[in-house]
Amino acid sequence: MNDKENDNVVFIGNKPFMNYITSVVIQFTSKNRDEVIVKARGKWISRAVDVVEMVRKRFLKDKNIQIKQVRIDSDEVENKEGKKINVSLIEITLGR
Repeated sequence: MNDKENDNVVFIGNKPFMNYITSVVIQFTSKNRDEVIVKARGKWISRAVDVVEMVRKRFLKDKNIQIKQVRIDSDEVENKEGKKINVSLIEITLGR
């Protein structure tokens, strides 16, 4: 995937909560995107849901941002012991 394809994607992790909200809001306002994808894996899934809901209900409530698609899946990753484990992932597509 090149940078252009990843340009409207916000990956959720361990940064402060407001950083992710700001990223999504900037995508819709400053960068004038019609669609933003919020992605998270494992323990960060609930944070992704919280970010999406805060953006829709508090920060951009006048912009009528909708959840267009929710995709759930799992990735096989190697843990610290070298054992392969499945990690859940979520991809939430927001749009105008």
